[in-house]
Amino acid sequence: MCGRFSVTMPHDAMAQLFNAVPANDLPDVPNYNVCPTNAVHAVSYLDGQRRLAPMRWGFIPHWYKKPNDGPLLINARAETVAEKPAFRTACRERRAVMIATGFYEWTRDGETRLPWYITRSDGAPLAFATVWQDWTAKGSDDPALRTAAIVTTGANAPMSTIHHRMPVILEPDDIALWLGEKGKGAATLMRAAPEETLVWHRVATTVNSNRASGPELIEPLED
Repeated sequence: MCGRFSVTMPHDAMAQLFNAVPANDLPDVPNYNVCPTNAVHAVSYLDGQRRLAPMRWGFIPHWYKKPNDGPLLINARAETVAEKPAFRTACRERRAVMIATGFYEWTRDGETRLPWYITRSDGAPLAFATVWQDWTAKGSDDPALRTAAIVTTGANAPMSTIHHRMPVILEPDDIALWLGEKGKGAATLMRAAPEETLVWHRVATTVNSNRASGPELIEPLED
């Protein structure tokens, strides 16, 4: 699962790293506590070029009459994303990469939720496999809302000590295939990252609130 993350890269650095044309309305950075329904930074391949643009984190199926007409779909399971009615067309035709610096996961000590901050061991940004869809309310003239869900899979062995699920994390050489630039075969990418990919440390329970903000949220918790 992935339910909260941070993004701290400047917009121009994201655009350059992912070879994408940036939109003018990207969400503000840094954001140390990106939550579901927030606007996120996502790269998609449209009209022959990569575009870095905002998407609403929380996929809305086309049959929803309003955004909260059913469960909030922030994640899509790799095992079923190609089959579930909500996601199957998006999995085939509308894939993207959501950019993060790190993400949070929780363990429990009795009734207390203990947060961990998880990053790549090489310091690179995280590229989450994502599916997206435009949604509009029936009969509305409002612009379409571009919505997205992170694809998740079973955790690798080290990550399973914290949580049994993890985001599908794309390597740089995999991104073109996932976005649909290089033929078919994206399904082969929906797997757990190699065991050495991620590192993590405990952080303060301040981040348990979705209203918390600031760089202190990702600082290692002192013993």
